[in-house]
Amino acid sequence: MKQISLAVVSICIAFASFGQSKYDHREAFHPFFYPNFGNAYRSASGQPGPMYWQNKADYKIDATIDPEKHSVSGTVALKYSNNSPDELRFLWLQLDQNIYRKDSRASATTTALGGRWANGEFTDGYAIKSVKVVVKGKAVDAKYEVIDTRLQVWLPEPLKNAGGEAKVSIEYAFTIPEYGTDRMGRLKQKEGWVYEVAQWFPRVCVYDDINGWNVNPYLGAGEFYLEYGDIEYSITAPSNMIVVGSGGLTNPQDCFTAEQIKRWGDAMSSDKTVVIRSADEVGKATSRPGNPFTTWKFKCENTRDVAWAASTAFIMDAARINLPSGKFAMAVSVYPKESASKKDGNDWRRSTEYTKASIEFYSNYLFEFPYPVATNVAGIVGGMEYPGIVFCSAAATEAGLFGVTDHEFGHGWFPMIVGNNERKFAWMDEGFNTFINILSSEAFNKGEYKEVPSVSGMANYVFGDKMDGMLNGADVVQQQNLGVAAYFKPGMMLYVLRSEVLGAERFDRAFKEYVRRWAFKHPTPWDFFHTMENVAGEDLNWFWRSWALNTWKFDVAVKEVKPIQSSGKSGAMVTIQLLEKMPMPVTLKVTDVNGEVQLIKLPVEVWQRGDTWNVAVETKADVKEVVVDPEKRLPDMNFSNNSWSK
Repeated sequence: MKQISLAVVSICIAFASFGQSKYDHREAFHPFFYPNFGNAYRSASGQPGPMYWQNKADYKIDATIDPEKHSVSGTVALKYSNNSPDELRFLWLQLDQNIYRKDSRASATTTALGGRWANGEFTDGYAIKSVKVVVKGKAVDAKYEVIDTRLQVWLPEPLKNAGGEAKVSIEYAFTIPEYGTDRMGRLKQKEGWVYEVAQWFPRVCVYDDINGWNVNPYLGAGEFYLEYGDIEYSITAPSNMIVVGSGGLTNPQDCFTAEQIKRWGDAMSSDKTVVIRSADEVGKATSRPGNPFTTWKFKCENTRDVAWAASTAFIMDAARINLPSGKFAMAVSVYPKESASKKDGNDWRRSTEYTKASIEFYSNYLFEFPYPVATNVAGIVGGMEYPGIVFCSAAATEAGLFGVTDHEFGHGWFPMIVGNNERKFAWMDEGFNTFINILSSEAFNKGEYKEVPSVSGMANYVFGDKMDGMLNGADVVQQQNLGVAAYFKPGMMLYVLRSEVLGAERFDRAFKEYVRRWAFKHPTPWDFFHTMENVAGEDLNWFWRSWALNTWKFDVAVKEVKPIQSSGKSGAMVTIQLLEKMPMPVTLKVTDVNGEVQLIKLPVEVWQRGDTWNVAVETKADVKEVVVDPEKRLPDMNFSNNSWSK
């Protein structure tokens, strides 16, 4: 095909209007987009300002799992650093286990609807045994109140700003639900229960420069917003159980046999999966230390959360992850025998291969994986992510297992590294992750599981009249629409921005800079918009307004083609029109009767003065066919009006 530059194409403004168009160029390109200007905390360029601050939460947790009672009990010690400019008289903490109470807000709302986040059973939630605050080195009882999934702790004296520290200790217990709204739970297998334990200790809410305390209740669909810090935790369990968790295990000599430690050492130098505990060894006393109980000690630094899993049924394998800096991490998988039963081996025995590939791809594309271990756990949870550990369905195999593994580990970047507010902006983690999963699937094993989205094929579903918009909170979106509003539409938005607006090089450069700027910080949607525009060098207000802030649709049509003669040369005046409210750059494919093809790329600015545009095209022979968006790369609601033929 012949590529035509706009420099040799005569384009003029069309003043005539064709058909009934909903497009308003003044609205689409309105100059006032951002709600406020940059300040000392958040720069107008999209990066943290010179006085950006966020508070810090360090935890030390000692917990015990009782498999007879399916319960966890423990003590969490929080050291909270107030880096804000404000004095704080109280702290808010999240009590996520209270979502499983029969009288919770979630039980009255989300559970009533059924579906993925409904409670399959009820528990008593957190049993808070004591709450103490350290005053002058002495722990004293604190005044506190439990309000659904939140805990307010009043401090005996105001916590000073700009570096003041508060220490709070909470003794608690809870029952592990069998199905914990697809975030956690337990699965009965032949060799014992598989426990996936998350949201398992009271965690301080975020206090930021946008909302102050972020105290949205936990209702199920909306996920989490958490402060960063260092977390040390220990899990005491019967010794016949294997425990895996976020961060690094600091006492492997107490937790594994000498042979298993040797195998671990082999895995640390292997790009191929090495079995640490085989299927044949599951259930054998010789595969575990001889003590009645084992205390597993973990440490995870600069993290917003930790989670863990435990089971007597775990097969365990691992391999080395190669990071761009030259450092190494470990890919680990734990799963029961039932998850390794396919004759062709295309089941959880490939999990570590998938884990390694995902972590290596995202580390190179975005930002280096910051934790020593990435662990994939097979259990009752369909798919859920936490720093350095993910829970995926024990029944998943083949493409399904790759897809859920890749997706959940993609969350290691959004929102584990880039700590956006999931409770309010689900699209900033689910949608961003859906987008990077497209690139990862293309890269894995020569495209074994490659999935390229059909932008035009999905347009009528994604932009349907009953579809929720992206800026609705996850708990506001209709359950049947969440997959589009939080996952697919924002993923498609970034895919189209990369392929049709900025190009891969400019997009990747800006996207990677966004991750670098906001790693281990709390960005808003405006920080993302600003960064992409400033780094890519493009005013994208019209794009964000169309895709993110509104539920606008895209429909471009070829309205008219008139033959023209100029100096004895053939040609045509092509008139195209926007019928819906979303503007986009478009490509025209013009074919003459001799079969010669011209591709004419029109920038989005052609829509700045109205809904129609005329393009004068010179050809060597009469025009036979005109098609707008010939490769169907745009989310056009009606492709039947995209072409004209003689």
